[in-house]
Amino acid sequence: MSRTLTPRQQNVYDFIVKTMSELGYPPTRAEIARALGFRSPNAAEEHLRALNKKGVIRMIPGTSRGIRLPAQEHEEGQNQDGPSAGLPIIGEVAAGSPILAAAHIDRHCPLPPDYFTPRADYLLRVRGLSMSDIGILEGDLLAVHRTDQVRDGQIVVARLEDDVTVKRFKRDGHRVRLLPENDDFAPIEIDLRNEHLEIEGIGVGVIRGGNGQALG
Repeated sequence: MSRTLTPRQQNVYDFIVKTMSELGYPPTRAEIARALGFRSPNAAEEHLRALNKKGVIRMIPGTSRGIRLPAQEHEEGQNQDGPSAGLPIIGEVAAGSPILAAAHIDRHCPLPPDYFTPRADYLLRVRGLSMSDIGILEGDLLAVHRTDQVRDGQIVVARLEDDVTVKRFKRDGHRVRLLPENDDFAPIEIDLRNEHLEIEGIGVGVIRGGNGQALG
């Protein structure tokens, strides 16, 4: 570490390391606040900014889980014998577990992240036919850009309690509709006043049948 941490900063750092080690994915501000007894996620944000300034973490803007460990990234880079392994392919997602947890990664696809625009962070294997009318079919790989910033009409990967779904996003005030692209399926309606919705990312492309044929 480049500078000495305060006891509270060390607690935050240790929790980040523990979470990433156990789940393969960094915690959100809310999760840090809850675990360490902060009054609000804003308090966690202040500690994260301090850790970022001291160089012990790297903050990625535009995502609720945008925390990286520079030391870990350097180690991973040193351990690579050749080019990057490519994009992780995520299979079945366990209830309540982060999408990028190591246990969910089936393999890697040798496509560079910037093959897609915006760049992809992972590929999610599609289950079901609710988006079939726009060509997202059972077994396809959906390229996902990890972000929680989304506009009406975008295809999103959304988490509702323990379920992860791919749908078209539509918001009207405190109400969100997750729209299928298949008349056999009903929209999912969420009232944000009493239901929690987490956007994991937006769809930026499809690989047909997971066979490497990418569709922009």
